[in-house]
Amino acid sequence: MVGRPQSAEESSRRTATSVVGYLAVLLVGWTLRFEVFGWENWEAARKLGKGLIYTFWHREIFAATWFWRKRGIVVMTSQNFDGEYIARIIRWHGYGAARGSSSRGAGRALVEMVRCHRGGRDTAFTIDGPRGPRFVAKRGSVVLSRASGAAILCFHIAVRKAFVFRKSWDQTQFPYPFSKAVVFIAPPIVVPPDSSDAEQDAKQQEVQRALNELRQRGEEWLAGNSAETGK
Repeated sequence: MVGRPQSAEESSRRTATSVVGYLAVLLVGWTLRFEVFGWENWEAARKLGKGLIYTFWHREIFAATWFWRKRGIVVMTSQNFDGEYIARIIRWHGYGAARGSSSRGAGRALVEMVRCHRGGRDTAFTIDGPRGPRFVAKRGSVVLSRASGAAILCFHIAVRKAFVFRKSWDQTQFPYPFSKAVVFIAPPIVVPPDSSDAEQDAKQQEVQRALNELRQRGEEWLAGNSAETGK
């Protein structure tokens, strides 16, 4: 079904929202202080030579957009309103966007992402998006790894101080200026091209465990920093 055409007012409003989002990421991003744990895992994944599938939780999208910017990574974004303005923001920060999600257009977007890998570009998933449940990994990165041979690279970003959108399903975090952020990266996960459904299920659980462990490390880091601040 063809959607209702946008009015000039709607188009202008969406453009303005995207510009504000782009500038917010830009201005705050410049002030963030990053520390990385597990960069050797990124290097190991890159040495495999088939490309990377960056996989992370939806709530971290602002910090992740800044940290991995200008690498030409193609991100799957949903086809709803949120996905449209997110797609604009990330494109302006040096990403590509494949429009689709677990609920709409997933097959078409995955085909586009396979083509990206064949052309030498990396891809990314907010793996619990676009609507959750929060912190539950969906199958997209596993399917793409099986089809492309690319390595799944799970990462997590913990931000010491951030505004949290409590009413959003993912409780999106927007870092405060000059906050410290820590990036945790897990060892690469590769799904063989001949893997069975059961083997793919096992790989999906491996992705889930990796992301859970990274988030736990992030929470421990935040707790440790809070304790030090309180001394």
